[in-house]
Amino acid sequence: MFQNFDLGVFLLAVLPVLLAITVHEAAHGYAARYWGDRTAEQMGRLTLNPLAHIDLVGTVIVPLIMFMMTPFLFGWAKPVPIVPRHFRDARKGMRMVAVAGPLSNLAMAFGWGLMFALAAHVPESYQYPLSEMAKYGVLVNAVLFVLNMVPILPLDGGRFIDSFLPARQSMQFRKVEPYGIWIVLLMMMTGVLGMIIGPVVNLILGLVSTFAGILA
Repeated sequence: MFQNFDLGVFLLAVLPVLLAITVHEAAHGYAARYWGDRTAEQMGRLTLNPLAHIDLVGTVIVPLIMFMMTPFLFGWAKPVPIVPRHFRDARKGMRMVAVAGPLSNLAMAFGWGLMFALAAHVPESYQYPLSEMAKYGVLVNAVLFVLNMVPILPLDGGRFIDSFLPARQSMQFRKVEPYGIWIVLLMMMTGVLGMIIGPVVNLILGLVSTFAGILA
């Protein structure tokens, strides 16, 4: 059954969501280039153009259906191509590439917090839409940061953990990867995911709120 679709909410959330996924993927690409892999750059994926990172199913269809039919919002972008053998240090390179995306979301959460603080100083007619957009920006990026650091492959947290594992344990751990997204979806639908990431998301929201309050 469709929940009440609010076009205003949808339009205000579009820019924060697009920036969140675009900068996240670009951060992976820039980190990979720093460690010696220029694959993303050569394939035109080292860009902040959202069109280069949009996956029709994961970025458009699935999030739209979930937004309209459930209280959840879930989706994914087209992964930036990474070739670990090009890294100067394969393990350290994969580790840094994995955390680059989530850390970009954490930085953007504080960036939107700054925007929220500045909204009070723009013309009155722009204050409400700008502050609401900033709220969605903070929330989306806080959730993406925490969600992506869950230690399940193919999430970034899983790749981060995998970079520390010995070869044999890594091979066993990677066997979960084909089922990782389904595991996350099941955890989401049953409420387990919310119980796990909710406290951390709330902690980040509190920190950003304090940050914005100091700057206001």
